[in-house]
Amino acid sequence: MKSKFIETIELNPIINAITDEEKLNLSLKSSGKIVFLLTGSIFNLEETIKRVKEANNLVFVHIDLMEGFSKDKVALNYIINKMKPDGIISTRPNIISFAKKNNIFAIQRFFMLDSLSLDTAIHSIKQNRPDAVEIMPGIIPSIVEKIYKETKIPIITGGLIMTKDDVINSLKAGAIGVSTSKVDIWEM
Repeated sequence: MKSKFIETIELNPIINAITDEEKLNLSLKSSGKIVFLLTGSIFNLEETIKRVKEANNLVFVHIDLMEGFSKDKVALNYIINKMKPDGIISTRPNIISFAKKNNIFAIQRFFMLDSLSLDTAIHSIKQNRPDAVEIMPGIIPSIVEKIYKETKIPIITGGLIMTKDDVINSLKAGAIGVSTSKVDIWEM
């Protein structure tokens, strides 16, 4: 899966971040090839994953944001084996570690609030070795450069990406992709 993700994101570095049903429908009609599901529940997640895959897109489920599932290994195991997403996203190191042990592509999300959160992120990345990391907010190129330099893990930026310049600056700083819920950026 890792090489398929890298191949896909190299061809289209914009990731469609889905926060509601309307954006899901727009995403399925867009040229985007990677979808981050940031919404869903025990009632609709399986069908949503199926729809995204039928549109020939890779789908990554943000486990922490799914309603009706506990945030533990049992829920993750169920989602992996029953619903078969291409990967997962989580802020939780234990979930990332479990996903890696079960051969599912794992993206660890970090929020950069201050130098302590930066140091904590670098330590966690080195310890857990996720397949990729997502840095939020995505408008801090120097942080992208520092994290990549210290970890050599592929970086995705997300959060507060509002313009074409934000996308370009993230990619110039070393990000391999940009995650955004801004529909007008999806087709850049």
